[in-house]
Amino acid sequence: MFKIISLTTVLALSLVGCASVPMESLEKSNDAKQFSPPSDGSAGLYIYRDSFVGKALKKDIWIDGKCIGESAADVFFYEEVEGGKEHKISTESEFSPNDLMLKVEAGKNYFIEQFIKLGVFVGGAGVELVEEKEGKAAVSKLDLAKKGTCSE
Repeated sequence: MFKIISLTTVLALSLVGCASVPMESLEKSNDAKQFSPPSDGSAGLYIYRDSFVGKALKKDIWIDGKCIGESAADVFFYEEVEGGKEHKISTESEFSPNDLMLKVEAGKNYFIEQFIKLGVFVGGAGVELVEEKEGKAAVSKLDLAKKGTCSE
C-alpha cells in the first residue's frame, strides 16, 4: 500500500511543475500579439496552450507533417500557411486522435488550442479550433515560443 501511495504522490508532484521550452524575444512575442493580417495568399495559425492541466508536460506540434515546435504551458506559436487549402495540425498524444483538419482562407487568422488530457500515468493531448475572440484573449496572455524543435 505504501508503494502505491508513494507512486501516486510522485506522479502528482511531477505534473505540478512547469516545463519550459526555448522562447522568442519579448519584442517578437508582442509583434505577434498585434494579430496583423497574414501576408498575401496566406492564412495565419496561432497555436497555443493555456491550461493548468499538464504544466510539466511538453508536446510536439506539427503542421502538415512539419515540426512547428515543442509546446509547454503558457506558450503559443504563430505560423503562416498557404490560404485556400486544407492543412493538418497535429500534436503528439499517447492514447487518442490528435489531428485537426482545417481548411483556411487567405488573409484570415485562426486560433487553435492545444489541450492536455491526463491519464493514469501519462498525458495525452489534442488540438481544437476556437473562436477568434477566445483565441485572441488567450494568446494575449501568453509568450511566443521558438519554432523548429520537436522531441521526435
